[in-house]
Amino acid sequence: MEPLCVILLLISKTIIVNAQFNGFNCDSNFHSRFPAERDISVYCGVQTITLKINFCPVLFSGYIDTDLALNGRHGDAHCRGFINNNTFPTVVLFSISLNTLEACGNSLLVSTAQGPNAYGNISMVQIGGISGYIDTPDPPTVISYLPGLLYKFSCSYPLEYLVNNTQLASSAAAISVKDSNGTFISTLNLLLYNDSSYIQHLSIPMAGLTLKTRVFAAVKASNLDRRWNVLMDYCYTTPSGNPNDVLRYDLFFGCDKDPQTTVFENGKSQMGRFSFEVFRFVKHKNQKMSTVFLHCVTKLCRADDCPMLLPICGKRKKRDVSERTGTASDNAVITAGPIITRSDDTPTNNSQLGQSSEPPFKMNSVTSALISTIAILAVISMCFFIMSMTLLKGKHTPPTLSVAHNPAFS
Repeated sequence: MEPLCVILLLISKTIIVNAQFNGFNCDSNFHSRFPAERDISVYCGVQTITLKINFCPVLFSGYIDTDLALNGRHGDAHCRGFINNNTFPTVVLFSISLNTLEACGNSLLVSTAQGPNAYGNISMVQIGGISGYIDTPDPPTVISYLPGLLYKFSCSYPLEYLVNNTQLASSAAAISVKDSNGTFISTLNLLLYNDSSYIQHLSIPMAGLTLKTRVFAAVKASNLDRRWNVLMDYCYTTPSGNPNDVLRYDLFFGCDKDPQTTVFENGKSQMGRFSFEVFRFVKHKNQKMSTVFLHCVTKLCRADDCPMLLPICGKRKKRDVSERTGTASDNAVITAGPIITRSDDTPTNNSQLGQSSEPPFKMNSVTSALISTIAILAVISMCFFIMSMTLLKGKHTPPTLSVAHNPAFS
């Protein structure tokens, strides 16, 4: 009789559980349990943070989907999730817009620290941390037999990126149980323009750009919350599309810049602007055209914090073309280029660069003075020689007598 009672109890419990999961994609063999940390997935995106909660353990705990809300805001329908029953298991989805993340009580904390950037240059770096929680309401009684559910989450956004203009990297590829890393890299573009109006994109002829042509570049944020500004930390060029190429030429780091580079705007809006004159890499000397790729290490900073992060001039030694080791594996990458320059066969008014590898002979001031002195001495010596010959000839000629005609002989 006792074994029969146990069997009946198990059967009744199974029926109750199956009835509890009825209509949802849940498996009583796997989901007849209370929630665990693995039941929440966090996607830290560019525009939104998406949270997925396994709904089956929530049902098993005695709650429904409307009992879950962000940061205790159970009375606000905008702070609740919605059911997605097209997956297994059924999930409750929460979507948090980064433009209005504080609306449901989520917190944003931006921390600032001094440290090396992607290439070892010391600068101020910021990290944006967004955090919050999802919970169930407390019952209006003194005691409860239902467990209180609490899911904590956070997203960390490092606010420094390596920007070029190949393919945009997709953000939030990793999924974490409670914490996750996000990136704003896919909102940043490095664009090239023809002139300072920054309207018409750069058009490169088939033969390439003439050397010393001025190119206008901009790091631009799109579809990004207006609280963030763009701050260009370090821009440089390489002969290949690889931003980690050991051969590179620096355009600017802070206010230490190449003489042909001009920075127009930095850290004041969602667009950083500068220009530079195109050149060729010497390694392309046997080629008619040279390729130049542009890369920028870029920060995002809150508008109020950007002045504090602006670089201090004179704190860094200028670097020319150099070979360095090290990678930027921790940075999301996008690339700008190629900018194709041509090496003309005849000199132009713009540049004498890129012609023959043998430069034309040019006299310096010392050589010119020496040649002038020799010429003057040669003229003086010739004059003395002519005068000497004239005097010598007069010495050997007999004197000429003055003869008067006598009229008596006529």
